[in-house]
Amino acid sequence: MKNSRQKKIVEIVSRREVETQEELAALLQQVGFPVTQATISRDIRELKLMKIPTESGKQKYAVMNSAAEPSGQPENRRAHILRDAVVSVDAAQNLLVIKTNAGMAMAVAATIDAMQLPDIVGSLAGDDTVFCAIRTAEEAERIMARLKESIR
Repeated sequence: MKNSRQKKIVEIVSRREVETQEELAALLQQVGFPVTQATISRDIRELKLMKIPTESGKQKYAVMNSAAEPSGQPENRRAHILRDAVVSVDAAQNLLVIKTNAGMAMAVAATIDAMQLPDIVGSLAGDDTVFCAIRTAEEAERIMARLKESIR
């Protein structure tokens, strides 16, 4: 049941602009998957769904797993997310502080994690801020410059 439900979730968010967990739950119930909010929340986490901006300025769930995207698209998707969501990037010693549009910090953190930069030890996302721990202050400056270049 879980596998078929999660496949249906991926199908739904790939075809429709789903903005909320409640909307996703209602769509699943329409096709015969009785779900709770807790189940939806768990599925979103396990499927690594992220909210990304839409053309209309709203947000929608999307599968951020590069294996599910056509060849050549992950880099374009990453650049698009960074350009659309990042407001500023600043360094504080070996930490990067990345300010984002409201609700976009998780998508930005996942995008940065997907870049697999070896000197990033880890990242932590809130609603509109991402903290990245970098191995050294020098590497933080280098990565900050790279991210700033990506958002231009």
